[in-house]
Amino acid sequence: MTLRVAVQMDPLEKINIAGDSSFAIMLKAQELAHELYWYTPEDLSFAEGRLWTMGYPVLVQRIEGDHYQFGEPRILDLGKDVDVVLMRQDPPFDLGYITATHLLERIQGETLVVNDPASVRNAPEKLWVLDFEQFMPPTAITRSRGLARKFLAEHGEIVIKPLHGFAGGSVFRIGGDGRNLASLIELFNKTYREPHVIQKFLPEIVEGDKRIVLVDGEVAGAINRVPGEGEIRSNLAVGGTAAKTDLTAREEEICAILGPECRKRGLIFVGIDVIGGKWLTEINVTSPTGIVAIDKFNGTDTAALIWEAIEQRVNN
Repeated sequence: MTLRVAVQMDPLEKINIAGDSSFAIMLKAQELAHELYWYTPEDLSFAEGRLWTMGYPVLVQRIEGDHYQFGEPRILDLGKDVDVVLMRQDPPFDLGYITATHLLERIQGETLVVNDPASVRNAPEKLWVLDFEQFMPPTAITRSRGLARKFLAEHGEIVIKPLHGFAGGSVFRIGGDGRNLASLIELFNKTYREPHVIQKFLPEIVEGDKRIVLVDGEVAGAINRVPGEGEIRSNLAVGGTAAKTDLTAREEEICAILGPECRKRGLIFVGIDVIGGKWLTEINVTSPTGIVAIDKFNGTDTAALIWEAIEQRVNN
């Protein structure tokens, strides 16, 4: 089955082909003889009752510095000219991102959008996870210095991070003495309009932060991301290293509960983050990563599973 696929993502020249999940998905699509187009969310236009973009036919190959080749661009009606849109641009999850989800919602019923745009909009990584509070570490969402102080007094050490942050950016650990807590809350309040995430610090983070990938609700694999020396952040983008891992019984329980919810919402490719084998901290639905490392350790082909799930949805 040949599909016409439009990939909404960031500039191809900026990606790291050695570990980029979007690139791996595109390579597998090409291997399956699917037809690929590339565009950025800024290229979207709605006019005459239709959603349009300037799309570039693209060929990809795993050769550093020569990893893509564009054909002549063409105007695409995303509701008629393609079968699938992959929404794969990286956060920040800002108004531009949200607007793109609203526009892509216009083609539902005509073209499959992965992940479902309404579900992506309604499931920010650090907010949807609150629906599964039984698996989370103690957490507060607030701009209040008073609440932050109370939370610190209750839990001894805490972590503060932006509600819509990504790739491990601006994550701070505050010790029991509360030094710099007030200044940090002031800085966050000036920088961000939304509230912030405050969580109990989990000492288990030194052993790693597990990324578990779900494909259409089923576990496809996992990696353990271990922080670098002197770091609490384990994201590979900020120096964490990947290690082979298996799931704990608690993690299997988390996935068993999350999986059906992801499937019901049209969230085909999801990455969840678990610390200490039991603490669920995020559910990543915007542009999940990790499949290249998972496949390297496990000898699996997660991109093939993603395309199998997409093809089943298109056929239905």
